[in-house]
Amino acid sequence: MPENVSENVSENVTRRTTLRLLTGAAAAAAAATGPAHAAAPPITGDRVDDLLARLTLDEKLTFLHGAKDPHSLGQAGWIPGVPRLGIPPLRLADGPAGVRVRAHATALPAPVMLASAFDPALAHEYGRVIGHEGRALGQDVLLSPMVNLIRTPYAGRNFETFSEDPLLTADLVAEEIRGIQDEGLIATVKHFALNNQEKDRTTVDVRIGEQALHETELRGFEAAVAAGTGAVMGAYNKVDGVHACENRALLTGVLREMWGFDGWVMSDWDATHSTVPSLTAGLDMEMPAGRWFGDALRRAVRDGTVPEDAVDRSVRRILTVMARFGLLDGTAPARPAARDREAGARLAYRVAVAGATLLRNEHATLPLTGPAARSVAVIGPTGTVPFASGGGSAHVVPDRADSPLAAITARAGDGAHVTYALGEDLYGKPLPVRGAAFEGQRVRAGKTYTYEGTLTLDDPDEWTFLVHYTGTRPQVFVDGTELFTLRDREAELFAGFGLVSTAPDGLKVRRRTLRLTAGRHTLRVTATGGTQGQLFRLRRITTATRAADVAEAVRVARAAHSVVLFAYEDAAEGRDRTTLALPGHQEALIDAVTAANPRTTVVLNTSSAVTMPWLDRTGAVLQMYYPGQEGAAATAAVLFGDTDPGGRLTQTFPVSDTRHPMAGNPRRYPGTGGIQEYSEGIRTGYRWYDAEGVEPLFPFGHGLSYTTFAYAGLAVTPAPGGGLTARFTVRNTGRRTGVTVAQLYAGPSPDLTLDQPARALAGYRRIELRPGQFRHVTVPIPARTLSCWDPERHTWALGTGTRTIRLGTSSRDLRLTARAEVLPL
Repeated sequence: MPENVSENVSENVTRRTTLRLLTGAAAAAAAATGPAHAAAPPITGDRVDDLLARLTLDEKLTFLHGAKDPHSLGQAGWIPGVPRLGIPPLRLADGPAGVRVRAHATALPAPVMLASAFDPALAHEYGRVIGHEGRALGQDVLLSPMVNLIRTPYAGRNFETFSEDPLLTADLVAEEIRGIQDEGLIATVKHFALNNQEKDRTTVDVRIGEQALHETELRGFEAAVAAGTGAVMGAYNKVDGVHACENRALLTGVLREMWGFDGWVMSDWDATHSTVPSLTAGLDMEMPAGRWFGDALRRAVRDGTVPEDAVDRSVRRILTVMARFGLLDGTAPARPAARDREAGARLAYRVAVAGATLLRNEHATLPLTGPAARSVAVIGPTGTVPFASGGGSAHVVPDRADSPLAAITARAGDGAHVTYALGEDLYGKPLPVRGAAFEGQRVRAGKTYTYEGTLTLDDPDEWTFLVHYTGTRPQVFVDGTELFTLRDREAELFAGFGLVSTAPDGLKVRRRTLRLTAGRHTLRVTATGGTQGQLFRLRRITTATRAADVAEAVRVARAAHSVVLFAYEDAAEGRDRTTLALPGHQEALIDAVTAANPRTTVVLNTSSAVTMPWLDRTGAVLQMYYPGQEGAAATAAVLFGDTDPGGRLTQTFPVSDTRHPMAGNPRRYPGTGGIQEYSEGIRTGYRWYDAEGVEPLFPFGHGLSYTTFAYAGLAVTPAPGGGLTARFTVRNTGRRTGVTVAQLYAGPSPDLTLDQPARALAGYRRIELRPGQFRHVTVPIPARTLSCWDPERHTWALGTGTRTIRLGTSSRDLRLTARAEVLPL
């Protein structure tokens, strides 16, 4: 681990929502803050020039849009290459938490869990595992990492990105990209820019002030460019009325003219909306097909609407990156013959342990030792169903994934008594219908199965119907109402990827809840076998089945010394959450179990923040996100104290749905009339809570250890180039080896009239110490971190004068204070 992790801080340059960037702004910014990281030097050379001269127009266009891979490996996209000139094809795979193809790959913990370690060096290793496996699995381009900030707690892809904080995000994405590309796989940073939600993502028009854009969302993207990312993916949304994939101010003004990006820009899938405007704005590649950059672009070139030089420019950018990675002259490192499964598993375990975040621990509930370790009840559906990864394009097929119950049982040992209760049913119980075999009904290829009958209820009730299926989704009608209708395109695309949409045996799952009256109800089912045949099940969950599951959980909890209750929330691309509460009836389950046994630890397998009205009745709460294929072993290791919980929150957890930055303001989220206003400005995440005086449930940076630490001797001095240097000492004052994450927060500059947060993360350090061990720590605070974007001058302004630096273990637990002078450059 580097001695000073904050040396990885990116120096970000961004731009205004109206995005009227002046030509000289980049030079002015560099002068204001010192030299920025240099982008990788362009590799053009004779080879690219020669190939470009020999390509026909039709061949050039094949580089500018995706096509169907005749030998697909299950990846997301394909560019065919030009065999006659020795230009190989490109395969492009999703991969925020592992390579998403048909074959098995290491399912790493979600990026938000990686970020919780506050360790850029670990992010580099994470990237190297994905890079190695991507090449071993026949891929050339990784469609990752995602670097959009966590702005709203409802966003469905918060688990795929890093943090609400720009500095931490920038540091981590830079190192992950370096790791990916060190292995010869081209990285793609996404989604450029302001794609901070899934709801209405293809249509929403984002409005943001210039200062806020520079200081928040774009900082991670610039860090990615500085790290040499080969590709950038444009976003779905609009920015100031213009689709991001045809937004010249973003794609050319910021990305190329300001930051010097020399790779290529691809669209998100089906995010291209035009031919001429998109190409001339700076989009180089339409994915996944060629509606706009295929025949339409060919016609535009031939009729003179688009000069062929514009096509050449985009092709050159793609070939240049291919040349840089040795794909044009055979100098690329040989593909690994196979994945290193053991290395991937080891890294997955390390990340899960490092990101495990202990939110609450009362009365030494954890770690489980002595009697607490010998009598354990495990409760919850994700106690037996491994919850390795989120849904959508983040879904990975792992080599294996053990259940937490199995890992806890193994760790507890032969002398322990470990029991289990379901508590909350995800997949339903057999439907009680006479004359029908719905529990495993097979339909042969080319055949159709039909059923018509009745259901009879003695009392009114809420029923959740579930269909499990392998082929074309069966049609199910209750009282003439079709239960499982076609959803929008994205929902259908990602069906069968995720916890609640996939049964333990791999069948796809759909569910529908109805209020049924007492009496008879008609039931009609039609299922087709298609060309392959299919298997389906029809199940239900009712008030009676739920009550029986909870009663069994309470019985098991009462009989055990300790309880570990696994709670879930299943997020996926294409949809946002509608509430921060745990889904289903889990809150009632937690209430019942904690009433029966207060020595209950709730383990959260969730994508992002959740509300916890049940918190005070628990003994402990452990946030494990989506912990990857080794998540069960990592969870058990933390529960039993084999390792310290090393994670810290990278996002603020609000108390309720009414106490966070988006609450009560639909113009902020999800937008009104198709327009969304980022009116919080620079006050993203914890900065908003500080400005508004709102108490969070858990603050940014929070996380507990099994030991204690003392901080002392904070001293901050001026550093060359307009920065500061912070020095302090940390000592482990407890009896166990443990981890602390030292966090430095900078207060506002007295010399700037620009809007400034009350405090902002300025540096951090992850520190592991043995009992009694101490360490002298030095953390640099670069000038960029102490600067604000001046929207009048369109450049960075250094925040000179006396600055207050606070040191602590979260944004609200600040223990030491020092002041230092930031000197003018």
